[in-house]
Amino acid sequence: MHAHIVHAHPEPSSYNGTLTRTARQSLLDCGYSVTTNDLHRLNFDPVERGAHYADRSDTETFSALAEQRHAWQNGTLPKQIQTEIGNLERADLIILQFPLWWHGPPAILKGWMDRVFVNGGLYTSQMRYGTGYFKGKRALVSVTTGAPRKAFGPGSRGGDFETMLWPVHYSLHYMGFSVLPPFVSYGVQGHGYSYEDEDSLHSRLAQNLTDWRLHLSTLDEAEPILFQGWNDWDDDGKAISR
Repeated sequence: MHAHIVHAHPEPSSYNGTLTRTARQSLLDCGYSVTTNDLHRLNFDPVERGAHYADRSDTETFSALAEQRHAWQNGTLPKQIQTEIGNLERADLIILQFPLWWHGPPAILKGWMDRVFVNGGLYTSQMRYGTGYFKGKRALVSVTTGAPRKAFGPGSRGGDFETMLWPVHYSLHYMGFSVLPPFVSYGVQGHGYSYEDEDSLHSRLAQNLTDWRLHLSTLDEAEPILFQGWNDWDDDGKAISR
């Protein structure tokens, strides 16, 4: 079994960094091989642009979808993207590790999805959802937030995680992954923003790492999130009433 971790946090010593290192070691202990893509360390450019493509199908007007498809068909995708696609193809499990910023993933992770999920190669009109390129592989989101657990939920001050993570989860489902329930690390405050004394904070976050290791060791017991599929839609893509 192979796992690939996509890490999206600019500070290596952050709690996100600790979660990634903990995941790597825990998975190795469970018999996985593991690769990690630290997007900031590798200076990943999240902005899709014409300059990424040396062999353009149209040098006058840039269309991201057209150029991705052209590069896939001609084997001219940027080297960094080819490498990352290879990591995903090899993986049985991918983990996206990131902090919740403005009620969603950081821009660098969204840009990773924009550039790596290549049109015409990793998805087409027929190769999506239950027939997606990564069918049979699992995906897991691990996310941190500064506010305490009690602040989250439908109608709560911090927002509802099911809603905030839906775009990421649905995109993974779109690509064919079986999406596992997320692991949320609450109350990961920055300097000067703690809701509790330092000893209590350190103890709680240490316990969270223990919970993370346990979570990773029991993934085979996790039920994927349920999404609608091809049999649930009519020819126009509208939900079928049952």
